[in-house]
Amino acid sequence: MPPIQDHPLRYELANELHARPFPSLDVPCSAVFLAVKRADGAAGRDRNADMDHLIALLDRHGAPHPQPGATHYFGQIGRFRLKWESHTEFVTYTVFSDKLSDRAFDPADFEVFPGDWLAQMPGVRMTSALMRIEPLHDKDTVMERVREWFVPESLAVSRVLDDAAVVAADFRIDSAGHQRVAVFVAPGTGSRRVGRVVQRLCEIETYKTMSMLGFAKVKDMSPRMGALDCRLTGLMDRMTHGEHPAEETLAGLLAISAELENTVARTSFRFGATAAYEAIVHQRIAVLREQRFEGRQTFNEFMMRRYDPAMRTVKATQRRLDTLADRAMRAGELLRTSVDVDRSAQNQKLLEGMNRRAEAQLRLQRTVEGLSVVAISYYGVSLAAYAASPFAKLVGLDKGELTAMLTLPVVLLVWWLIRRIHARIH
Repeated sequence: MPPIQDHPLRYELANELHARPFPSLDVPCSAVFLAVKRADGAAGRDRNADMDHLIALLDRHGAPHPQPGATHYFGQIGRFRLKWESHTEFVTYTVFSDKLSDRAFDPADFEVFPGDWLAQMPGVRMTSALMRIEPLHDKDTVMERVREWFVPESLAVSRVLDDAAVVAADFRIDSAGHQRVAVFVAPGTGSRRVGRVVQRLCEIETYKTMSMLGFAKVKDMSPRMGALDCRLTGLMDRMTHGEHPAEETLAGLLAISAELENTVARTSFRFGATAAYEAIVHQRIAVLREQRFEGRQTFNEFMMRRYDPAMRTVKATQRRLDTLADRAMRAGELLRTSVDVDRSAQNQKLLEGMNRRAEAQLRLQRTVEGLSVVAISYYGVSLAAYAASPFAKLVGLDKGELTAMLTLPVVLLVWWLIRRIHARIH
């Protein structure tokens, strides 16, 4: 059997599905998480700068480098393990430690990232988190610790993955600048399952933060959209009542339409990314299979109360922007149609005037032609009479009789010649 020819990307595409495995974590342990994004133009950034920054961290520990063009990396750096991932707009660093600090959520844990290295990172911090993973003992111990570690007002606690663990977070930034996440692992839970829980919690925090960029964008553009809405309504009122020249109103509509289309183009990526990030947040929460713990709100309930309204605002603003653009376009089309109708009426009147002038010119031309026949005939008869006068004496005719006899033939001849010339011209 001849060999089957593979697509050049067959193995690359198949391996991509297995390229980002979940970490395997033994309890107790801790994790430090960092997400970095360029302030502007993150999607089109120079990814080599991200790779160079990662290599600078690896070189401090003598760790091996990733493959050129890699979008993920997992390896040992000293006594820690590092997981690095490159995404469309950001990169993430997660460092795992097999030990717990004596002080819960100790800011010193973040010193695994050197200060001078952080100062040189090609971007800004979007979010960072300290994660504490410890064994689950009893409900009272869990409640005592979450009351000590988190802000009660926004605290979310839930059982996940069929009682495999209890997770807790308050989604607030502490005094050291980090989010806090606690994971209490039930006895018998495998290390890979623990790794999946930790990874999903990191993703929830990351994509929640990234999707809120859309909300921030909406807040910035809402005043301008309100102003454009008022301008558009005013121009449509003018168009309805005919208070201003149509050309002036049309110019205003075209200016608004152009600005709206420009806004749609500049915000389409952010709105699309926000929708994608929101879907990931809800999907990651769904796969945790949450159950209520001691009457506390779950992660899903927190998102429903605090996060979902922001996302609905983004979607409503996107719909409003699209609606404004459509209104401006329809109003412009209606006004252009009205202007075209007015111009057609003006052109019709102009054509009617030209027709009247043409008819007058035609009548004048015919009058001139008639006069020309008379004038030419007069001179023709005179010339003919002079030419025939010697013969008139031979036949006994005087000059008057001769002129009378020549008049009709000469007139008919002149009339026929002018008609023939006119026919050739036309």
